[in-house]
Amino acid sequence: MNAHDLFEAGMQFHGHKCPAMPMGLRAGLAAMDALGVEHSRDKELHVVSETGAGHVAGCFVDGIMTATGCTYGKSNIQKLYYNKMAFTLIDTLTGRSIRVSLKPSFFNQVLNSPFVLQRRAGVLPQNIPSEDVDFQVEKILNLAEENFLEIGEIQQIDLPEGEGMFDVKPCARCWELTFVNKLQDSADGLICIPCAAEK
Repeated sequence: MNAHDLFEAGMQFHGHKCPAMPMGLRAGLAAMDALGVEHSRDKELHVVSETGAGHVAGCFVDGIMTATGCTYGKSNIQKLYYNKMAFTLIDTLTGRSIRVSLKPSFFNQVLNSPFVLQRRAGVLPQNIPSEDVDFQVEKILNLAEENFLEIGEIQQIDLPEGEGMFDVKPCARCWELTFVNKLQDSADGLICIPCAAEK
């Protein structure tokens, strides 16, 4: 897979055209290439993202998810909320990992682009004229990795082993089925987290 092939899928998933989604897409593909791994079908890969909750960070993560197949639905991506444009991709089968980040000089250029200046002024991304976004998106899709990405050395890490949970029981208060690993003891019996938080 390459960035051009995945870009349309990323657009459908992400919902609007912007520079940050293809940045994440390219960064995810670069990390996979460095580790010699393929798109995650199940939990073969895991992403630890250092991004925060801001606009640019969310778009970047959507690109990473599109490239790697690591999704919140599969629980093989997590955010640390460091507010950095960086992430670590882990091959869960071998424990090999690699950290990828945006080069500061490149990211500063993006933050001063016509697209971002309009976003700062409150213009919705879908309302920004195509001439202010298309050129930048194409540039990112075609830019040599060394011009905008810092790709670290492959590291070996120890991963905790986890298994899928399939057993459920009803909460003794609300009666909604809850996976048993998240039920808590109470005077009423086993209850879910929201019921346990109620006074």
